[in-house]
Amino acid sequence: MTYDTWNSLKKSLSEKPRTYFNKGEIWFVSIGKNVGDEEDGKNENFERPVVITRKFNNNIFIGIPLTSQNKEGKFYQKLKSFNSVAILSQVRLFDAKRLLRRIGRLDNTELNVLKENIRKLI
Repeated sequence: MTYDTWNSLKKSLSEKPRTYFNKGEIWFVSIGKNVGDEEDGKNENFERPVVITRKFNNNIFIGIPLTSQNKEGKFYQKLKSFNSVAILSQVRLFDAKRLLRRIGRLDNTELNVLKENIRKLI
């Protein structure tokens, strides 16, 4: 996938209506074709699962990309309730227009542990 393909998709995303979301939900998010070691999306929508950790308003949120790879260390947290690994070092702000489809939800206990691990990291 190329930057030109991503830029075309990004233009269409900026015109789509907002999607309603809540803290703790896991969505496929069109995160794009990024630079260097920033986590990229996959497939034709440049998508990746992301857990929503903080909702600021109906338009923006803090999210953490997920991976199915079994990674360990202080920059990763295994999510038992979703059978995935959160990539803590890739935490970032997202616009709701990037949301594609909801695929799950973390339980509150696991979400609170995830947020505490982000606080420790930052």
